Parts: sequence; structure tokens; C-alpha cells
Amino acid sequence: MSLDSSLVAWIYDIWGTQTGSYVAFWLAFFNLIYLVASRETLPTALILAVCTGIFVALYSTIGAYGIRAAVDPIAFIVSFFLFDSLSISPYAFYRWNNLAQKPNIFLLAMRGVVGGFVAVFSFGSIMLATRLDKVGEAAVLRETSTVFAAIIGWLFLKETVGPRRVY
Repeated sequence: MSLDSSLVAWIYDIWGTQTGSYVAFWLAFFNLIYLVASRETLPTALILAVCTGIFVALYSTIGAYGIRAAVDPIAFIVSFFLFDSLSISPYAFYRWNNLAQKPNIFLLAMRGVVGGFVAVFSFGSIMLATRLDKVGEAAVLRETSTVFAAIIGWLFLKETVGPRRVY
């Protein structure tokens, strides 16, 4: 997460979505003019960033519509994970069958159970936030998780990160 992204998230939080969008486009335009390092990949990176923003807006809007239309929000969250498990299970079985050296299934299953609980509570909390409050505010909160992931990786996993990535 760069300084530009953190600044845009802060501006979204303080001044609203429209002002944050103006700042994001201004920062992209500024980088397009003045950035000298990795100049040849910048236009492609900016196009991919815009596409990412469009997809984030789409899945945030669709998720908010779904959670608000559902009679029971907990049932919506559980059904969301159920349908996701139906789509990923065939791929997981395929990968498992093609492993040359299979890991301990019990330890792998325990990681999956713990990860599943964390996913349900983290995704469930953000989906409930979109049900109760403005979608834009909840989406900004959801997307700041990358900042926390970088900090946790740096603190606990001893990953090397530069100040531009953390701040």
C-alpha cells in the first residue's frame, strides 16, 4: 500500500467519496507526468488500477444489494460461503490429487477451519456494516485492510517493506 493509496483512503473517510476520487485521479495524473522510475509500465499500471477500482465498486455494490435484500443477513453470509465452497472444492481436489508430496491432512484441515472462522467473521462484519451504513464508507474501511496486512507482515513475519509501502 503506497502513500498515495493511504492518503486517498483518509480523504475518502474525511471528505467523502467524490473528493477522494478527485484526489485519486489527481495523484494518478501527477505520477503520470512526474514519475521517472518504471516509466514504461506506468500507463499499464494506471489502467489496471482503474479496472481494479471498477471491480471493487462492482463487488461492493452487489454485496451491499444482496445483504440489504436478504431477510436474514446471517443466512446471506453463510450461503455466500456455501456457494464459494462449491466452486473452489473441485479445484482443491484436483490440486490435492496432483501433489507429489502431500502434507499432513489434519494440520491442513485445522488451518482451513481456523481460516474459515476468521473469514466468516471478517467478511460478515464488513457485510453487516454495508447493511447498516453507507456502502462507500464500509468499502473504504474494507480496502484499508491491505495497510494492516503489510504492518502485520512486517511485525510478525519479519517481511521487508519500505516506508512507501507501509505509509
